[in-house]
Amino acid sequence: MKTLLIDSPGNFSYGENPAPVPAPGEVLLRVRRLGFCGSDLSTFRGGNPLVTYPRIPGHEIAAVIEAVTAGVPAQFAIGQEVTVMPYTTCGKCSSCRQKRFNACRHNQTLGVQQDGAFTDLITAKWEKLIPSQGLGLRELALVEPLAVGFHAVSRGRVTKADIVLVFGCGMIGLGAIAAAGLHRGATVIAVDIEDSKLAVAKKAGATHVINSKTENLHERLQALTDGHGPDVAIEAVGNPATFVAAVDEVCFAGRVVYIGYAKAPVAYETKYFVMKELDIMGSRNSTPEDFRDVVAMLTSGRYPIADTVTRTVPFSEAGQALADWSANPGVITKIHVEV
Repeated sequence: MKTLLIDSPGNFSYGENPAPVPAPGEVLLRVRRLGFCGSDLSTFRGGNPLVTYPRIPGHEIAAVIEAVTAGVPAQFAIGQEVTVMPYTTCGKCSSCRQKRFNACRHNQTLGVQQDGAFTDLITAKWEKLIPSQGLGLRELALVEPLAVGFHAVSRGRVTKADIVLVFGCGMIGLGAIAAAGLHRGATVIAVDIEDSKLAVAKKAGATHVINSKTENLHERLQALTDGHGPDVAIEAVGNPATFVAAVDEVCFAGRVVYIGYAKAPVAYETKYFVMKELDIMGSRNSTPEDFRDVVAMLTSGRYPIADTVTRTVPFSEAGQALADWSANPGVITKIHVEV
């Protein structure tokens, strides 16, 4: 069984592993299509503090059920196409006790804290499977990253009456844009420094776009919001400057949601936390409801799938595609690998 390994920062190799054997209540999945996540890129670059090496990456999965075991409900059958929720839950920590399983203190995400899906066969508990609902493999492999953005919008309690500012038009940011704009009907302002990504954001549900490298962000936001600022600001970049801008630009009594991890300490003018009486929230992973909402949106045909998947390569070229992405990240939104 072939595998892709990230051996150490900047280095990859291909290997062979024995096929896994599913336990009772699990299914055996044949992986058919995978997406590279930003966390995979961070692992390749040596910037992911949650990873030890060597690591098999991958948790954006489209697969076919190869075998089922005792205890798996009849709704899951051999030959069925599915995607997978790649997170674990302990059921005992404070997050799990509040039923916020996506933020489990002891979570072990595939491809991060444990080996992932860049291989031929994997096993999964049946509870982690999301049926295709008629989606193809390309769409199924997009569900997980889009669901992360959907969860941030849920955390921000976005309604159709809101103006929502989204920093970053990568895959996670596009999920937030689609969730707020296409799914919930809000007015969305997308911010990035790449015009090509802003063009995709427009198709994904953004009402307005701002290139913060060539335009004055504050002046544009003030003009678009009648001087109030957006109701919700979602940070999907992981940059100290955008962490601060989210607080600076959001309206009084606004909501700020952070998905990205800042790569350096962030210095705030903390008076705005109090003066504006802000709700400041983190957003981690996603929930089964987020997955179902993404599946419904993709089934509707409104999301620009072809514009999102920047490059598709065979498994034999996956490692080089990851290295290419590391060398030139600005031109890539999503790389898919066919297994």
